[in-house]
Amino acid sequence: MTVLRRNLVFAVAVALALVLFGGGWVIGRLGIGSVVDPSSMTEVERRFAESMRSVTMVGTFTVAGREDRTPEPDRYEIASVEKVGDDLWRFNARMDCCGMAGSGSIPIAVPMRFVGDTPVVMMTDTSLPGIGTFTVRIFFYGDRYAGTWQHGKVGGHMSGRIEKSSGPT
Repeated sequence: MTVLRRNLVFAVAVALALVLFGGGWVIGRLGIGSVVDPSSMTEVERRFAESMRSVTMVGTFTVAGREDRTPEPDRYEIASVEKVGDDLWRFNARMDCCGMAGSGSIPIAVPMRFVGDTPVVMMTDTSLPGIGTFTVRIFFYGDRYAGTWQHGKVGGHMSGRIEKSSGPT
């Protein structure tokens, strides 16, 4: 019995360690948790975060190989964008794409770097839970955005304008 009890205690300890590690990984990957103190951000980062509060990205996307078709509309309602780590930003968004139409606002943590005064989302084979794996390069400048996207074998371009929302997102 002592051997069985010792093995059971060991198995429970290993399972608990895996749950704790897995939970920490998920929290870190999703960017859930503390937001970086705005006073520690650069002026460019603070301006970007403020400019992306209560906005809607309204634009279109194309699919490579189907350039003869009219671009498809897409829409992203952004409640806020917050820096949650080094080069990691959380977009609190409601999306009308990727099978997410009609869903509530979800936090999406993405790697983003600044090239001078231009923020660029730089995802490479990044898994977004419930949505899929994407490779994306999107830059924001003024009231516009543009970039490329890849989801499996399908990819293309996207672009549009950033509009201040009239009500809460």
